[in-house]
Amino acid sequence: MLQVAIVQQGAWANPLPTFPLAVGYLKAGIDGDASLGGRVDVRIVNLPGGIGPRGAAAALLAEHWDVLAFSVLGWNARTFLELAATAKQVDPGTLVIFGGNHVSNQGGTVLAVHPAVDIVVNGEGERTMIDLLRWRLADGGRSELGSIEGISYRDGDGRSRTSPDRARIEDLDEIPSPLLSGAVDLLDASGRFAYDVALLETNRGCPYRCSFCYWGGAVGTRVRSFSRDRLRAELELLGSCGAETVVLCDANFGMRRSDLDFVRDLVEVRDRFGAPRYLEASWTKNKSATFYDIVRLMRAEGLTSSFTLALQSLDDDVLAKMDRRNMRINEWQDLVAFMEAEGLDLYAELIWGAPGETADSFFAGYDELARSVPRIAVYPLLVLPNTAYEARRAEHGLLTVRGDDDDFEYVLAHRDMTIEENLDVQRVVFWARVLAENLVLRWSLRALDLVPELTQSTVVRAFADHIDASSAPVATEARSHWRPFADSAAVGAAVRTLHRDPAGAWDLLEGWWEDTVVATADADRRPLLRDALRFDRITAPVYVEPGEPDPYPVSDVDGEHRYVLPPVEVGHDVPAALDGWRRGEGLAAPGAFQVNVTAKVGFHAHVENHEVAAHHVGRPEVEALGR
Repeated sequence: MLQVAIVQQGAWANPLPTFPLAVGYLKAGIDGDASLGGRVDVRIVNLPGGIGPRGAAAALLAEHWDVLAFSVLGWNARTFLELAATAKQVDPGTLVIFGGNHVSNQGGTVLAVHPAVDIVVNGEGERTMIDLLRWRLADGGRSELGSIEGISYRDGDGRSRTSPDRARIEDLDEIPSPLLSGAVDLLDASGRFAYDVALLETNRGCPYRCSFCYWGGAVGTRVRSFSRDRLRAELELLGSCGAETVVLCDANFGMRRSDLDFVRDLVEVRDRFGAPRYLEASWTKNKSATFYDIVRLMRAEGLTSSFTLALQSLDDDVLAKMDRRNMRINEWQDLVAFMEAEGLDLYAELIWGAPGETADSFFAGYDELARSVPRIAVYPLLVLPNTAYEARRAEHGLLTVRGDDDDFEYVLAHRDMTIEENLDVQRVVFWARVLAENLVLRWSLRALDLVPELTQSTVVRAFADHIDASSAPVATEARSHWRPFADSAAVGAAVRTLHRDPAGAWDLLEGWWEDTVVATADADRRPLLRDALRFDRITAPVYVEPGEPDPYPVSDVDGEHRYVLPPVEVGHDVPAALDGWRRGEGLAAPGAFQVNVTAKVGFHAHVENHEVAAHHVGRPEVEALGR
């Protein structure tokens, strides 16, 4: 019996495991292949994020494996390379296979530099993996590997070879479902859904070829879909297992009419089982009538998502170098107005460090966008394998460095950005991600409309100065996570620090807000500005470590376990007051209002994932006290 381990590792050190979708496809295909039946024992090894080679080796290599197949991404590449080398020490005959976007089409380099890696899979791996196991079972020689499409390997003389490309799978339903086949265990030992979220694909392919991204190159520019019947069956299984959140791995969800059918099915499944309740996706870049139909349906049915406005830059020269074109400014502003009218969350995405972008152009775009969408996720540019940026690095003058704990290439400088300028912007971006992207501040940043002389980037820079100057323990710990070219894990660690010490964090925030914003504003606007920050505090997610007692009563609210916080009196109905100001209705007069808040239980497990963490933000109900 051939012993095969298919290994993945999540990006973050979450309390809950990452859903093993990609390796689940491989296991489901192997288990379902008649030619391999009874001759292969394949297991998924799902390593948690945050552990390095020593912990991973202890978890994996206590058992004997004939084949080790690794799903390689930038965040786990170094660990997996070390594991491969150690596995060869244990048994030089172990076949080590690497696949995944970080190594696909990089076989020449990987095989030359890393002798422990035997084979690199290029492109989709479901069929290739089956062919490789057939070859191994037949005791095939190196010369026979050339007949297997879609791989790089060493021939009998040790030279690197690459076989012809494998055609992409046209009928995706030919790939056995990891869920329906039972390849992925959905429940833990206590009978609860075992993962932080459920991952699904409804299609593969991307019609775009943005310079920073390999999505279209990896799975093809033509979009191919799984059938509605299959997806419906997968949703029903997830619903019966209590999976609260479905995250789609599609490149542009909301672009096709079949996406509307998927949401209709999701609503019906939710109504039957009570789950899933949340849908997260990489929403289509250009919003068609289908997208708006989906939004209206989700709003009407109470299905929640974090909708994205993926602009990446507001500078036309930068976008041209990205091989990308955004919707016109009036179009995205109309989209924001539509989403606000529907009462739905929207956040925007920008990239810092792209060729053509300067500090001035970036902050000009950031602040223009923040006037409409304060919640902005800013991602430092990574030069990924197989992208146009990688191919044109000399043209753009890209200077890069590998990460401390990962194998990504971080941009230090380019023709339009010095290292010094980059470091200065990175410092502001780090705290912008903590405060805005990760929802520490929500109403406060909207309230900056009341102080037109301040921009969001200026206010965030002032916070960076404030926290650097503070000797408070929470400030000391939070800023210890800052480092140049910080990744999402470092940002998440700073966010977790603030939530672990809410009293200290809000003392820090209130001092900065008072000195930077309130003191700058006209006197009649100051009460609403103070109430906006207070509203953020009373609606903050409730952070409770495992094993700690619940700080508030827990009640079933609309089918969810939610903390019921004690009522708080404030001087403004902050959401209504800020909406009125944006509509030109003037400044709301102070009054007496009671805020009743419920907050979803379980925030500690999702702090680093801002899209899922948004589900845990307190839900306020404001009542005028009438006195």
